[in-house]
Amino acid sequence: MKRLMILNGPNLNLLGVREPHIYGTTTLKQIEENCAHHAAGLGFELTFRQSNHEGELVDLIQSARQDADAIIINPAAYSFTSIAIVDAIKAFEGPVLEVHISNIHARDEHHRDSKISHAATAVICGLGPYGYIAAMHALAQMPKKV
Repeated sequence: MKRLMILNGPNLNLLGVREPHIYGTTTLKQIEENCAHHAAGLGFELTFRQSNHEGELVDLIQSARQDADAIIINPAAYSFTSIAIVDAIKAFEGPVLEVHISNIHARDEHHRDSKISHAATAVICGLGPYGYIAAMHALAQMPKKV
């Protein structure tokens, strides 16, 4: 079984109520439940976490070196500011898929250039909450490390 860690950055705990015209009305709990359902079907053992604190996300990425085979991360606002998260991702040996609910490339100048993308294996954006599921399906198709 492939161990998968899904990490969510700041303010994603407010999904469903925060800027629904951009992020929709699906809550993070609903995304977690949907991910858990799909993870089981794909043979993933899932850890799903959210934090508003950069250091906690760095700690989780570092712990993934022992606890996970792959990471899906929606770094939210830290996408555009966090070299600390970039550096932690670079120390992780498995695939890291960056997910954004909105199409960051069509957003304002502060929400376009993700620093995390430079360290990620792949980026999925603009698919809404389905982006998490698309990322899991992509991971399921990636060759397994020996």
